[in-house]
Amino acid sequence: MTKLTNNQKKFLRSKGHNLKPVVMIGQHGLSEAVLSELESSLETHELLKIKVRGDDREDKQLVIDKIVQATHAHLVQVIGSVMVIYRAFDKDPQIILPRK
Repeated sequence: MTKLTNNQKKFLRSKGHNLKPVVMIGQHGLSEAVLSELESSLETHELLKIKVRGDDREDKQLVIDKIVQATHAHLVQVIGSVMVIYRAFDKDPQIILPRK
């Protein structure tokens, strides 16, 4: 998985700005059900906004790291409790990233 350039992240942030959170992770944390929901959402959407609830910053960061690892997605942005991830479709990607 190649890293996204700053320009590509900026492009994805602008696309993700108007998205509504598709998945919300509550007090029960990152369960198998949540992970499978994320996976199925990434099969229909390349760009996802996810709301991660939690008071502790370290716990929230652990959940964010786990999501990125489990989904093999790029972390585009984290603002407060909302994160945006991107994973291109294997076939026929809908979002065409700028080259640089």
